[in-house]
Amino acid sequence: MKIVVLAGGISSERDVSLSSGGMIYRALKKNGHQAILLDVYLGCEGDAEGIFEKETDWAAQVGAIGEENPDLEVVRALRKDGGKGFFGPQVLDICQRADCVFLALHGANGEDGRIQACFELMGIPYTGADCTGSCLAMDKGITKDLFAAYGVPAPAGIRLRKGDVEERRIPYPCIVKACCGGSSIGVRIARDDLEYAEAKDEAFRYGDEVIVEQYIKGREFSVGVMNGKALPVIEMAPKEGFYDYRNKYQAGTTVETCPAQVPREQALRMQGIAEQVFRVLRLRSYARMDFVMSAQGEIYCLEANTLPGMTPTSLLPQEAVAAGMDFGQLCEEILRMALAEARG
Repeated sequence: MKIVVLAGGISSERDVSLSSGGMIYRALKKNGHQAILLDVYLGCEGDAEGIFEKETDWAAQVGAIGEENPDLEVVRALRKDGGKGFFGPQVLDICQRADCVFLALHGANGEDGRIQACFELMGIPYTGADCTGSCLAMDKGITKDLFAAYGVPAPAGIRLRKGDVEERRIPYPCIVKACCGGSSIGVRIARDDLEYAEAKDEAFRYGDEVIVEQYIKGREFSVGVMNGKALPVIEMAPKEGFYDYRNKYQAGTTVETCPAQVPREQALRMQGIAEQVFRVLRLRSYARMDFVMSAQGEIYCLEANTLPGMTPTSLLPQEAVAAGMDFGQLCEEILRMALAEARG
């Protein structure tokens, strides 16, 4: 098939997206597809005629993920048209010529439902959750409201907008995070008033609303769901600190164990909650839910990821391997679900 792997963009998770896209692109090429890797923001400046037949290594320029999120102003300066509009040159035209678009986007504009809505209007088949599910899961405030309404166990928390008077405070230590974001960007632990003020300033850099929630000290887990069915549970144990941007993407900083070494009852409970969240947020195809387990064994769901990372250190591919599915097979199954959805 002719496949566009769409990555990059101008979210704070740009580097993660490009790494995911490079892995997916190489797997699809190995599987025999006419795949190309396209940066959604920078697009294609050259002749796009016969682009799927060109013998080009589209992932040759994809580098490793840095310890810090990228400088987006440098990226914006690369657009010759000054960055008018989100889609780069010829992106939509090339996507319309593809049999399917494999979304390797993360964060704002790619994971929040906007591109999904655009593709639905244009009749372009794509992978992952639809526009509604993407929107619900991307906004952590809406997610927390739905968790509360449907009885999904989650840390106590509040939403704050810039300039709000805080009528309710979450006791220290607490977690402060951007309302719409991922990869733990804009997330800090606050243990006193000074750290709390600094954490809010950092989180507000990424939007006008932040989430403040109870800090649950304990073991961290994740559960992927494919077509409504949970994959094996994986545990993430950072060697230092918590599971932040650096510990997620720098090799050797986190010990990951899959299947997680937990009692069967707890694993089944996490998998059941993950499947419940998949339904509550109206997701489709595949997603990944993050959890923390307290020292007392209480399980809390933190959030849902509608386009989970597909990098060399990402969790979903490790869970798929534990379920008997290698990376290439995982990509094929995601494509199959997308095309089945497009056919209705």
